Amino acid sequence: MDIRLNNLNKTIINCKKCPRLVKFVKKVSTTKRKQNINEKYWGKPVPGFGNLNSKLAIIGLAPAAHGGTRTGRAFTGDKSGDFLFKCLYEAGISNHTFSRSLNDNLKLKSTYITNFLKCVPPKDKPLSNELANCSKYFDQEILFLDKLKVIVTLGKVAFDNCVKILKNKFNIDKKFYFKHGSIQYLSENLIIVPCYHPSPRNVNTKLLSEKMMIKLFVKAKKLAKI
Repeated sequence: MDIRLNNLNKTIINCKKCPRLVKFVKKVSTTKRKQNINEKYWGKPVPGFGNLNSKLAIIGLAPAAHGGTRTGRAFTGDKSGDFLFKCLYEAGISNHTFSRSLNDNLKLKSTYITNFLKCVPPKDKPLSNELANCSKYFDQEILFLDKLKVIVTLGKVAFDNCVKILKNKFNIDKKFYFKHGSIQYLSENLIIVPCYHPSPRNVNTKLLSEKMMIKLFVKAKKLAKI
């Protein structure tokens, strides 16, 4: 792992800037979920994963209470992650159709996955100061990804926060809109593609299908030239 990313991940894992989130993560990790009652939860902020030479980045809002907060890796060990990685496999981005633990030998093709917020918030609703605190980590991740060409955001909240940070970062004065699969240019060399979140709610209501998400990632892969 690149030493810069390694140091950033250590800082993220040890972060205690948001007392409300620290308390909630501890509660989730000690109370646990019935089917995971005998497991040891990660119980800390969840850093991103992937190679810093990646040309594609996938951004979510926050780790799931019994997904990333349990496993220590974003979109791992929950139904949203199951759906996501099945689609990434079909699009030729992941070597597995699943993501279950830090030791499942998952490999991604020129892709980096992270969440804007590194800790799960109560009711999945972060406060503005919590988003502000974590935005600094996200900003560093994007800075380190110097070959990045395409960003796929999972869900509107992730899209809105990602756009806000990147507009300030690149001094962009134009409007962006959330429309699944749309291609929007943050700069001449950087594209953002909004995607519906792969949550069971969106999948069960047919707002998002495997075919739709696979098509989006095939498109993102071509745009990123990977």
